[in-house]
Amino acid sequence: MTRLVIDPVTRVGGPLRVELDVQGGVVTDAWVAATMFRGLERTLIGRDPRDAWLMAQRVCGSCNGVHGLASVRAVEQALGIRIPANARLVRNLAAGAQLVTSHVTGFYRRQLPDWADLVAGATADPTAASELARSIGDSPASSASYFEVVRGRLAALVDSGQPGIFAPGTPGGGSRLTPAASLVVGAHSIEALEWRRSMTRLQTFLGGKSPHPQTLLVGGTALTPPWGGPVLATGEHPRRPQSSAPGALSERGLVALQSLIDGARDFVEGVYLPDVLYLADAYRDATEVGRGLGNLLAYGEFPEDDSDAPRLLLPRGRLMDGDLRTVDQVEEAGIAEAIGHAHYDGESGLVHPSDGRTEPRYHGPRPPVTSLEGAERYSWAKAPRYWDDPMEVGPAARIAVALATNGEPALIIRRVLADLGIAPEALGTTFGRIVAGAIEARLVVDRLAGWLAELRANLAAGDLAFADISAWNPDRWPVEAEGWSLAESPGGALGHWLRIRDRRIAAYQVIDGSTWNLSPRDDRGRRGALEEALVGTPVPDLAAPVDVLRTIHAFDPCPACAVH
Repeated sequence: MTRLVIDPVTRVGGPLRVELDVQGGVVTDAWVAATMFRGLERTLIGRDPRDAWLMAQRVCGSCNGVHGLASVRAVEQALGIRIPANARLVRNLAAGAQLVTSHVTGFYRRQLPDWADLVAGATADPTAASELARSIGDSPASSASYFEVVRGRLAALVDSGQPGIFAPGTPGGGSRLTPAASLVVGAHSIEALEWRRSMTRLQTFLGGKSPHPQTLLVGGTALTPPWGGPVLATGEHPRRPQSSAPGALSERGLVALQSLIDGARDFVEGVYLPDVLYLADAYRDATEVGRGLGNLLAYGEFPEDDSDAPRLLLPRGRLMDGDLRTVDQVEEAGIAEAIGHAHYDGESGLVHPSDGRTEPRYHGPRPPVTSLEGAERYSWAKAPRYWDDPMEVGPAARIAVALATNGEPALIIRRVLADLGIAPEALGTTFGRIVAGAIEARLVVDRLAGWLAELRANLAAGDLAFADISAWNPDRWPVEAEGWSLAESPGGALGHWLRIRDRRIAAYQVIDGSTWNLSPRDDRGRRGALEEALVGTPVPDLAAPVDVLRTIHAFDPCPACAVH
């Protein structure tokens, strides 16, 4: 048996160490360690709850606002605040744009280099690349002359000596793509950078800046119509003609938002999804690698109405033991964390996050660390469990739950899976997770235009309410209040919990999607989602564990979010 150590794992959202026992060319055991502590939960203690979201969203810059939104929702739940419909729509637009951006970026920047020898495109025939691009997608840039220019850019990157993610060759020479296909996906990888800039504009329109938007507000959003609409939902304002003044909600701003949404949809449907499906066809056997726990959890996201239990575009539910037909309800009371194998002090066993503490104490081997073997505590990530079960979260879980609930999204999901000729069970595999992200991006990008249309209709009808801050006066607050929110980050199920006492935050806990997926073992010795998915992964060459890297990157892990 050989101990294989990958540290640091690159192309992830923070310091991550993976150790594997390999025997007979196969992984027999795995340990995943988030190696950095941050302590943002501790910095929130004693703060004004209305300001919590500004600091909480610093959990992650890549997730770009989802932690801020989760924090705002938790405070609103604690104080009994209901937000207006316009605020819900603006929040959906901002969070939806971020989810789509995250999936596209994750594929082209972090996952694609594991599957494609991008530099091989420098030797491709531009005419062959043009013909292939037209056959698999609908990119407006697909002429032979265009690919001739891109081929020159790829060659220049190699000659520069600093090719970055375009470094020659997939580790171990594992790419199955022809040079023409490598040129096509390499061109699209470059296009994704420009596309991301347009998405940053969309997020900045709605958030004021990116990353870390500034327009969230306990009670709604700080965005108001350019003609001076009311702040309070109960306020009155005489309706005035639409102004041509600049701003996200001016006529010019709304037109600009629509244009950016149209561009986002064109890229997802014409470039990103076709590229993923093309790779999935080339690597069809990758749907047999990386099978994990079989337990999938989704909190759901994007409320479609303003009721106490709104319908969600991405539904909430739990699937257990590989059964993708029986959807269980999700109860907040079932969520807990263990720290038996993490670097924290506190109670042994499972603790609900409302009672949780973040008391760091490093228990592991002293640097320089050569192996975690024998270390009882080995990660700064805690071990979340749902009714004592380890769970996988993220796009694969959300898409599987959406398929099982048989709602409107299920039609698109079934069509894509049928086009690939793969069963729904393949969603919980290495490439299945990547396919799930592309399907989800398609679902959400299609809905962005609908949310914007609803917002425009509300404004045209004279509904100018974007926030209710009637509960902002601390004199109206109870002496003590508790709140929580369950939603989704791009990486998976996201929860924030807080306790307010004497108008200040007395306790705060975060469990991110990456906390679930990067979980160390729990007190019963059961592996987390990524650890379990790595067991059984083939490693024919210890010097180039490409299938291990593919499985890790398919989760798009963010250790910074995991340890908060």
